[in-house]
Amino acid sequence: MELQSMIAGWVRDARTTAGLSGAALGARLALELGTERGHTKANISHWENEKHSPNLKQLLAIAKVTGKSLPADILAPMSGKPWAEQPAEVAGAMRVVTAEHDDDGFVQIPMVKLRLSAGITGYQTEPERRDGGTLGMRRTWLERNQYNPVHLIAIYVKGESMEPSLYAGDIVVINTLDTKLVDGAVYAFNYEGEAVVKRLARDAGQWWLTSDNVDKGKYHRKLCQGGECIVIGRVVRKESDRI
Repeated sequence: MELQSMIAGWVRDARTTAGLSGAALGARLALELGTERGHTKANISHWENEKHSPNLKQLLAIAKVTGKSLPADILAPMSGKPWAEQPAEVAGAMRVVTAEHDDDGFVQIPMVKLRLSAGITGYQTEPERRDGGTLGMRRTWLERNQYNPVHLIAIYVKGESMEPSLYAGDIVVINTLDTKLVDGAVYAFNYEGEAVVKRLARDAGQWWLTSDNVDKGKYHRKLCQGGECIVIGRVVRKESDRI
């Protein structure tokens, strides 16, 4: 198979496996590479239909944002070296031998800022550009928990209300597909137009947003009902520098 055909097939497979449209992949590439140029829906279509091919830097970026490893048959000729002569790590690439063995690979979850309106179900996101704009999650963890990465977003924790469980600057991964209310679980909410991360509690037949901080005078519970309290998704993982 010619290299251009192999690249076209790999790009298509990487995009569809990640559940991304051409426009969505283009947007993530623009964020990853720091440019809006050359990563439109049309460019993705041209790559997949062999009109022209992405360069090595673009291929490595696709591998990073989709979690699809770049096989040796593509990487070696694109970099000009046999696979055996490749360095231990290639910037932006995941170290695997073939595209068919991705169990130890990572899937990139978008880091976002939530844009909400009071009383409005749904949300908009804005890319969070700190720390590269994505959070790498092991594919095996996603598969074990049956999470679809298309429905996962990651946000930074703000404030002290959830200490000691969550500190300001921690990262939480939110499964936007899981909005079923469970007593004791932690969720991201649209509360009166503000994005908040709180623990849900059931008391006296009502749902309450509660904080883990012991200072209940400062962080008192709030009633969750109607359009003023809308679930965005359940928190399924945290990333923290605190030990």
